[in-house]
Amino acid sequence: MASWPNARQWLFSLKVFAAAMLALYIALALGLPRPYWAMATVYFVSHPLTGATRSKAAYRVAGTVLGATAAVATVPQLVNMPIVLMAAIALWITVLVYLSLLQRSPRSYVFLLAAYTLPIVALPAVSQPAGIFDIAVARIEEIVIGIVCAGLVGSIVFPAKVAPALRARAQSWLADASGWAAAILRGSPRADDGRHRLASDILALDLLITQLAYDTEGSRTLRHARTLRQRMTMLMPLLSSLESVLQALRGLPGGLPAPLRQALDATAAWLDSGAAQPAPTLHDWRLDAGDGGWPAQLATTAAGQLQRLCPLYAECLALQRGIGEHGPEAPAATSCPAPEAPDGAGHHHDHGMLLFGAVSSGLAVFCAGLLWIFSGWEDGAGAVAVASIACCFFAAIDEPRRMAAPFLRWSLVCLLVASGYLFVVVPHAHTFEVLAAMLALPYLGIGLLVARPGFQLIAMLLSVNTASFANVQAVFDADFLGTFNACLASAASMLFAPLWAMAVRPFGARAAAHRLVRASWQDLARAATLRAADGDAGLGARMLDRLGQLVPRLGVAGDPLSADGFHALQVGYCALALHKTLPDLPLAARKPVRRVLAAVARHYRSRLRSGHAVAAPAALQRWVADAIAALPRQDSGALGALVVLQVTLQPACPPARAA
Repeated sequence: MASWPNARQWLFSLKVFAAAMLALYIALALGLPRPYWAMATVYFVSHPLTGATRSKAAYRVAGTVLGATAAVATVPQLVNMPIVLMAAIALWITVLVYLSLLQRSPRSYVFLLAAYTLPIVALPAVSQPAGIFDIAVARIEEIVIGIVCAGLVGSIVFPAKVAPALRARAQSWLADASGWAAAILRGSPRADDGRHRLASDILALDLLITQLAYDTEGSRTLRHARTLRQRMTMLMPLLSSLESVLQALRGLPGGLPAPLRQALDATAAWLDSGAAQPAPTLHDWRLDAGDGGWPAQLATTAAGQLQRLCPLYAECLALQRGIGEHGPEAPAATSCPAPEAPDGAGHHHDHGMLLFGAVSSGLAVFCAGLLWIFSGWEDGAGAVAVASIACCFFAAIDEPRRMAAPFLRWSLVCLLVASGYLFVVVPHAHTFEVLAAMLALPYLGIGLLVARPGFQLIAMLLSVNTASFANVQAVFDADFLGTFNACLASAASMLFAPLWAMAVRPFGARAAAHRLVRASWQDLARAATLRAADGDAGLGARMLDRLGQLVPRLGVAGDPLSADGFHALQVGYCALALHKTLPDLPLAARKPVRRVLAAVARHYRSRLRSGHAVAAPAALQRWVADAIAALPRQDSGALGALVVLQVTLQPACPPARAA
């Protein structure tokens, strides 16, 4: 249930409204043709965090200039061929939306703004192509005024820094991680509940870290944040594999060995205390692993994971507390460092789904343009321009049906309120001060939506919707029918965009989730083969990135696909660990380890061929046992990877060598 806005959200809404009124005043004073674009741009750019506003602003200016330049180059050449012009605009939108969806940083705004700036500038100019340059310059001026006002007010009036928000979000993430770890160590049946929040929240942390680079914090804080993110990447697969190992160990007749149980209890108590005391000392089980059979191998693996968990969690806490503080430098890694992926290598992109969303947006704008052309509707150009904005935003939504209903409902409310303002209230505003007071009610509400998580998309679209409905410049025109026709065009565009999105994208988020799981299977099959490099630095990061995309799409913690995502994460890290240790193993141990990796590769290829999860081959447990038997006694890295592979792929079948 939604809560009432808090004081911080009200303050943000007041700041955004003040910036919007400043932009509107400047645009009116300069006599710009559509001053409401300056006002709406403020709501497009503004974010509760100052660094996020700055990051949006610079890239939005670049995108606006790029789109306006494309309009100047396109309209004079194609104005006499309207269908070809619409095809060119649709192609432009398709390419630019696709490029924006590929980005996970504020750079996406360059492509997104360029995508819908072209129709905004080009379509209203088809009736006067000779003035396209002046129209493009006016649009750039209006949008830049809004961007500058938003950045100026956000930076001067009670600026909200990114670092405290990042520190609080990281603290919450680590608290969830501590709770999950303690539940694992105690064998709680609800241990799985916390891991789904961790997987989905880590993508939000990525966004905050990106925005931190545009804040006033120094490079030291940014370095702390990036190091913390790397440690978090290591913590997720470690906890997930520890859970699988302990579940297998508890399922054996002997259960947990007493010393290991004591170590688990001590570690859980240490986590509950906030890791305020030194980490407990753990018993070393390595000498017993070779002679004690499968139970000793499980215990050895669990003890090794515990020995990595305590210092890793302590490092995460130290880094989290150091974000935004002028304390000591980031601690040196005492645990095994995670492989660093090249830029972009750790991100998973479903190019098929992204391209489908981009093509559907371009096709929507093209069809809307055809309706305008063949209907001869004089104000249809404005409808197509506004529809292009909405279609570009709907391209990133897996299930537009969920967004469509509230969007249409709020659009209707905005239409009624704005129409009342336009024809009844605003004509009585004889000064700008009175006009600002009259606009306060709807726009303070939109500002509150911008400040609330989950409502930003609706708020941005409604800001354009309301501004275009309540075109204050039209108040001074006596043409009631013309003004009403323009409002009707905006309403039609807001109806067209969600209906189109629902019609062409009916399959929802679950189809995207299945594609994510299949992509993980494909990566695992490739990583486990001998042709794979000795540790693809991007594989583990891509696995974690897919998991972060998968969990929010499923929405249900107990969904089997979610469990498959965590299992893929474990298998991926195990395959990397085995590839890394292969060169250091004796020749007699390399062949059985390679046989296990080949079996894993065949298993995931069979999943790809069948299209669903299939059981691992029965011979895998024998091959794992042979590989473990061939390992040197002191090699705990390869032992742990083989044990985790076994309990992940065949949890009910302990490895057994052939007689």
